[in-house]
Amino acid sequence: MRRRRKTKIVATLGPATSTRERIRALFDAGADVFRINMSHTSHTALGELHKLIRGVESDVGRPIAILADLQGPKIRLGTLAGGKMVLEEGQQVRLVRKVQAEDPANIPIPHPEVFAAMKMRHTLLIDDGKVRLRLRAVKDDSAEAVVVIGGEIKDRKGVNLPDTLLPIPALTPKDRSDLDAALNLGVDWVALSFVQRPEDVAELRKIVAGRAAVLAKIEKPKALETLPGILELADALMVARGDLGVELPLEAVPGRQKQIVRAARKAGKPVVVATQMLESMITTSVPTRAEVSDVATAVFEGADAVMLSAETAAGAHPVEAVQMMDRIAQSVESDTLYTSILESQRSAPEETTADAIMAAVHQITHTVHAKAVVCWTKSGSTGLRAARERPEAPIVVLTPLIETARRLALGWGLHCVPTEDAHDLDDVTDRAARIAWQEGFARPGDRVVVTAGVPLGTPGSTNLLRVAFVGPNKD
Repeated sequence: MRRRRKTKIVATLGPATSTRERIRALFDAGADVFRINMSHTSHTALGELHKLIRGVESDVGRPIAILADLQGPKIRLGTLAGGKMVLEEGQQVRLVRKVQAEDPANIPIPHPEVFAAMKMRHTLLIDDGKVRLRLRAVKDDSAEAVVVIGGEIKDRKGVNLPDTLLPIPALTPKDRSDLDAALNLGVDWVALSFVQRPEDVAELRKIVAGRAAVLAKIEKPKALETLPGILELADALMVARGDLGVELPLEAVPGRQKQIVRAARKAGKPVVVATQMLESMITTSVPTRAEVSDVATAVFEGADAVMLSAETAAGAHPVEAVQMMDRIAQSVESDTLYTSILESQRSAPEETTADAIMAAVHQITHTVHAKAVVCWTKSGSTGLRAARERPEAPIVVLTPLIETARRLALGWGLHCVPTEDAHDLDDVTDRAARIAWQEGFARPGDRVVVTAGVPLGTPGSTNLLRVAFVGPNKD
C-alpha cells in the first residue's frame, strides 16, 4: 500500500479509537504514525495499544510508527480558600507557596521552584492564559502581583510562566516510569514535553540510549531562544501550538511555526505541526474553512507531518478527520505552487559526501524525470537526507532493520520497505528497480535514481549514486 501524498499524518489514539478495527480504519484512511498520550494512558493500556498497532502492521504489511508522548511537569494552583476566586483588572493579589490557602485573598502555588525562578515584571498565566498577572515583588515563599486580565480562577487550574526559565527537569518521576514502559515495549518515537533548554533533550537521549528516536515538543517560549541547540540533539521537532499559544501572543504563533518548520527542514530532521488542526471535527463531520486552510498552510510550508489529537482520540468522527487531512494534503501537493514553494526554501548542502550525493540526486531526478529515488540505508540517515531535498519523485527507502523503517514512517515522502542488505553492487540497483516496480512507483522502461554506501552495509557512508532502468521482468 502506498500513499498518494508525501506529508505524513499522525493520529492520536484514545477512547474513540482503542480497538484493532478502529486502528485499522485509521490506517486505511491515511494515518502513518499513531500517537499515545501518556497523560491519559496507563501502562496496561499502553501495552494493549502497542499490541493492537503491531497487529495492524502485520495485517497491512507496512511499517507503522508508534509515538509515546510523555506528559511532562504540570504546574497548577493549590486549593483556594473558597474553591474559586474572581479577579478584577488592576486588583492587587498575593501568591503564596502553599498547597492550600487559608486566607481567601491569597492564591496558593505549591511549587517552590516557581518562587525561586520568577522575577519582577514577569507574567504569570492561569487557566490557559484566561487570567493574566504581572509580578510586582517576589520573595522566597510569596509574591505580589497585579491583575492584567481578570476572570474566575478555580482549584488546581494550570499555571504558565512564559518569561521564566523554570529550574524544573522536563522528566518527572511519572515520565521516567512511562518511558521505561514504552521503551520495554519497543515504541519508535518518544516525545518530550516541557522542553526549555538543550539539556532537557540530552537527559532524555541518555536514558533512551538509541532504543527509540527523540522528538522535542516546542511549546515554551524559552525553547525558542535555544532552538538550534535543541534541534542539534533532537531527532525531530513538534510545533506544539496549544501550549505555545498560551505563553505567546496568539498572533505570534504562526510566525514561530514557520521559524520552527524551516529550522527543522534546514537541519534535515522531521517536524510535526500539531494542535487544533481540525478541532471542530471532534463534534462535527465537516471542518471549518479556516481549519482546512490551517492544515494546508502546514503542508505548503513543507512540514513532514500534521497531527490530529482529540479529533481521533475522543472525537465523534475520527476516521473522517484522517480522511479529510489526507484529502487536504493531496490537494496541496498537487497544486502548481507547491513544488515552487518547496524549491525556493531548499538549503545548500552541507560539506559532506552524503549531502553532495543527495543534492546531485535531486538534480538528476529532475533532469531525467526519474519516477523514484531509492535509498539503501541502515541507520535511516540517507532517507532523511533525501527527504531534506524535498524531491518531486517519491522516495523509496530500503532497509534491513524494521526499527529504521518504522521510525522513518514520520519522514516526508518516505515509503519504507524492509528488505535484507544488498549482496553486491549489481544487487543494489537490480533490487532497487524491482522493488520500485513492485511497490507501484515505476513501470518497465522507467528510470529510478539509486543511492547507497560503499562498503555495503556501513551506516552513514552514502557515497554511491546510480541511475537504473526498470526492466521488463522485474519480478
